[in-house]
Amino acid sequence: MKPINVKVIGTGSYVPEKVLTNEDLEKMVDTSDEWITTRTGIKTRRIAAEDEATSDMAYKAACKALDDAGLGPKDIDLIIVATITPDMFFPSTACWVQEKLKAENATAFDLSAACSGYIFSYAIASGFLYSGTYKNALVIGAEKLTSILDWEDRGTCVIFGDGAGAAVLTISSGDSQLLAYDLGSNGAYGDLLYIPGGGSKNPATEETV
Repeated sequence: MKPINVKVIGTGSYVPEKVLTNEDLEKMVDTSDEWITTRTGIKTRRIAAEDEATSDMAYKAACKALDDAGLGPKDIDLIIVATITPDMFFPSTACWVQEKLKAENATAFDLSAACSGYIFSYAIASGFLYSGTYKNALVIGAEKLTSILDWEDRGTCVIFGDGAGAAVLTISSGDSQLLAYDLGSNGAYGDLLYIPGGGSKNPATEETV
């Protein structure tokens, strides 16, 4: 018997129409195109519309990934959305994506791990597929980071934008497979970049949000 592998069979992405350039940011904060480019390499970033939620972007990326994979929504057994900007605390953004897709056979949940969330989601989805629990998984990374940015902090507002990427993973007995991933965490550095307001430790108020 050939070993069971996990491979990517479809991908998709979505970015909003609005573009914010470095020149635009020069008018907003004390920065310059040269300062941003030399430190980040970033020239532009996309900005979601005010009424465009994380689930909307995730859904659009998911549709492209499913089309690329040649699968329909009912073929998906698992949906994981990696995000720190969910539509709301609950239900999960993945549940809203499931509803938009009409992927009624899929288990759906979110994963919160900031920049590494998409990789964590790949690893978790792969584990479910390797175990035989599910056959096809839809993994999505989506953020509307502009909804939580401090536009007066040049150290962060120049880096982030909005968008979504998605991939369909499936089990395979062929040679194609995800090669490896290396996961790790270090809570000792949690104070370097964080969102202080909105959780149980510091509930949302006008002052904390």
